[in-house]
Amino acid sequence: MTHAKPEAHDAKGGPGPGSEAVVGSRRPDLIQLFERFGILLVWAAVAIGFSIAEPNTYLTVGNLANIFGSQAVLVVVTLALIIPLTAGDYDLSVGGVVAVSSMTIAVLNGQHGWPIVPAVVAAILAGVVVGLFNGLVITIFAIDSLIVTLGSQTVLSGLVLWMSDSQTVSGVSNSLVNLVVVQKLFGIPLAFYYAIVITAAIWYLFEQTIFGRKLLFTGRGRDVARLSGVRVNRLRVAALVCSGVVSAIAGVLYVGTTGAADPSSGFSFLLPAFAAAFLGFTAIRPGRFNAWGTFVAVYFLISGITGLELKGVPPFVQQFFYGGALILAVVLRQVVRGRTETSAE
Repeated sequence: MTHAKPEAHDAKGGPGPGSEAVVGSRRPDLIQLFERFGILLVWAAVAIGFSIAEPNTYLTVGNLANIFGSQAVLVVVTLALIIPLTAGDYDLSVGGVVAVSSMTIAVLNGQHGWPIVPAVVAAILAGVVVGLFNGLVITIFAIDSLIVTLGSQTVLSGLVLWMSDSQTVSGVSNSLVNLVVVQKLFGIPLAFYYAIVITAAIWYLFEQTIFGRKLLFTGRGRDVARLSGVRVNRLRVAALVCSGVVSAIAGVLYVGTTGAADPSSGFSFLLPAFAAAFLGFTAIRPGRFNAWGTFVAVYFLISGITGLELKGVPPFVQQFFYGGALILAVVLRQVVRGRTETSAE
């Protein structure tokens, strides 16, 4: 894992002399504007292109409602991912947490008759436990987060198969399904608006709190952050716990969307989430993982995938699309990071 050159910040995590606050005072040039909003232009170009190619199906109310309403889970999973990424840690267990939390609800509510609220609370607690376990093992034993969370992901996979007996578990309360996907606002399921609320909450966490500033500070230079008085390990554990909680909320949305829990479905979110997270790094707030950049990146990718599906391309092309997007996003991330550091000097 690589860490960028730390920005100048004060000991409380706020921007200090020479930081991006100074950079932000410079008049933005066209390149900076394109870095921030170029993804919106590309997204528009993709939408226009597929609208011309598939005029009767792509740009329709039903298809747009499907695009925005059906991908709320991926938005929330990606938001969970960018919290530890900001602190310099990977969390490969987010898909496993989605699977465990959704299966917990399905088993407790659908099979054992628990009321839906306690089942949801148990699912969220499962996310807390996984995040806390990851954080403590990573920080106490000084092990790379990539290795620990990869192991957690594998363990969670086995746990979900044991819980479900390798079968899809259905029978989840209709009250949850109604609150997630049946009830709509402006023709779009409520799940989309939940994703917007969570995006706004993560934006507030990153941009308006000392905790968010310290996360950024830690991710860009742990030693400097530690010398500045930041409790780095405690912060990293908190970031992974937050990731677990947000991933568990994604699991709640997933089971509310489908009315059932599939033991393998949660793990399919990992690659698209990483692609969207790194693509979001280059947008809106270039040079850092940010909530609204992530939100836009997810729907940019999904707009492309949906267009390809309508064109009838084989399913394996989706893997090419996501994999190519991830590679491109990482390359762009390095370019944007280098440019940001150069501008800050």
